[in-house]
Amino acid sequence: MNNEELFGTLNNEDRIEMFGDFDPKRYESEVRKRWGETEAYAESSTRTARYTKDDWKRMGEEAGVINQSLADLFAAGTSPEAETSMEAAEQHRLHIDRWFYPCSHEMHAGLGEMYVADPRFTKFWDEIRPGLAAFVRDAFLANGLRAAG
Repeated sequence: MNNEELFGTLNNEDRIEMFGDFDPKRYESEVRKRWGETEAYAESSTRTARYTKDDWKRMGEEAGVINQSLADLFAAGTSPEAETSMEAAEQHRLHIDRWFYPCSHEMHAGLGEMYVADPRFTKFWDEIRPGLAAFVRDAFLANGLRAAG
């Protein structure tokens, strides 16, 4: 996935405005190696190639609201198995599903595991609130178990 595939119609200036110093080229070979042959990768590439700057803004704002909701629940001491935590997890899953690729509950639980297993993802979540990555993982798992019945 190159910058054009990942950031669609954004030019380099817009990309910097929207994402700061995040440079997907740094991760391109790893991403292709891990997920390049998957349907999710292909779908995400197709969708994001069409996104305008306004689309990216809406997606980022939506993600920010969801992430803050998860952080607020964690800060309040809410259990990851609580209905409110699982609903916030579901909103996150639907966000991925809406903006990037079909995201099953099983796939979402796998993302949660990655958020804890990969220090880069853990850092992202834990910069929002220390310990948040583990809470998010647990809420994703609880939500998946709830959906499975």
